[in-house]
Amino acid sequence: MIARNRRFLLTVLCLCVVACAPVQRESAAGNYTEDEGARRQLLVMLRMPAPHFRPDLAYGSNYAMQVGQEARTRIAEAIANEYGLRVIDNWPMPALGVDCFVMQVERADAPALLAKQLAADPRVESAQVVNLFTGLAYNDPLYPLQPSATEWHLSDLHQITTGKHVRIAQVDSGVAIDHPDLSGQIALARDFVGSGSGDGEQHGTAVAGIIAARPNNGIGIAGIAPEATLLALRACWEGSGREGRASCSSFTLAKALQFAIDENAEVINLSIGGPRDRLLERLLDVALSRGVTIVAAVEPGAGNSFPASHRGVLAIAVAGAQDSGAAFLAAPGQDVPTTLPGRKWGFVSGSSFAAAHVTGLVALLRALSPGLQPQQLRQALAPQALSTLATDRPLTVDACAAVAKTAGTCACACAAAGHAHVQAR
Repeated sequence: MIARNRRFLLTVLCLCVVACAPVQRESAAGNYTEDEGARRQLLVMLRMPAPHFRPDLAYGSNYAMQVGQEARTRIAEAIANEYGLRVIDNWPMPALGVDCFVMQVERADAPALLAKQLAADPRVESAQVVNLFTGLAYNDPLYPLQPSATEWHLSDLHQITTGKHVRIAQVDSGVAIDHPDLSGQIALARDFVGSGSGDGEQHGTAVAGIIAARPNNGIGIAGIAPEATLLALRACWEGSGREGRASCSSFTLAKALQFAIDENAEVINLSIGGPRDRLLERLLDVALSRGVTIVAAVEPGAGNSFPASHRGVLAIAVAGAQDSGAAFLAAPGQDVPTTLPGRKWGFVSGSSFAAAHVTGLVALLRALSPGLQPQQLRQALAPQALSTLATDRPLTVDACAAVAKTAGTCACACAAAGHAHVQAR
């Protein structure tokens, strides 16, 4: 039912994204957009008379607001005429003992200069330009449907860290680098397969979107680590009839891993699974010895899937999955909206996409603490992982707690301050 509802919402929202162009309204001041009009407004505070306390009156009602209101309005109009302004609104603020008047700058004068002149006027308590603020929740239409929005409080985490400059190597199928939610987000793309799709493939494009989609651009989704440096390394391919399934070889993967090592990747995403491979094991060991964090997906139903089973690799399953006992870390991976080839968005499910979430989270942590050692990273993500592994019960990553622990500050309104950094499932 949840999946059906999300897919219905996706269809509606995608139609809105395509059909509805942004509309800018003119402000009451004239041929300005609302933002432009606000930038030419001043706040001018006029003093209210001190209220006379009487115990039988309810303060904060009409008493403080009405005393001298007409007189202050006349003073505000006189000031506006004198300085070439126009009064467009006002609001009493008895908590500050002032009446706040909004005045529009009608002349070519710089608003900041006028504010300074007004502040020196003995009739004025204080004056300032109108500042603009941006909402901290994202305007990407699919953001509310992202598990990371509700479970990880992603917009809150991004006030602390966005993964800036952390180098992530995504070893996968091809990424649609011209996707509108990925445009400019891919620092480098290489093809180690040598045939096929310059337009990107489904699996690789979906993983890339979860990791690094551009937030707050009015379309699609928000990536976990949108300011990371993402290297899209195509070592897998997708055949017709196996939609969303990628195939890779030891050789193509080895070439991509070698390239990632040469390019000084700090995090490597391997949303793939298969048998143990000696060549790849050796390359993984080299990367791990150089401090690279490797995140791999646990193959559903496979008790010993590689490379997730390799020592030192962060093995990730879908949170709440019934067959994920072999993993000791779990993350969102069910009905995740993300980018798809053809400039589209869609829902995906699987441990590949849970691993993409953790890859982005690792980048957030490494941006906060570049020298973060593997054991410190594991403790931030799941301090109980080693003791809980024996119970065969995976732990769900608590992103808020991990960022708070690494940053040494509150995250997600301090929601993580009073509880464990992970929760057993």
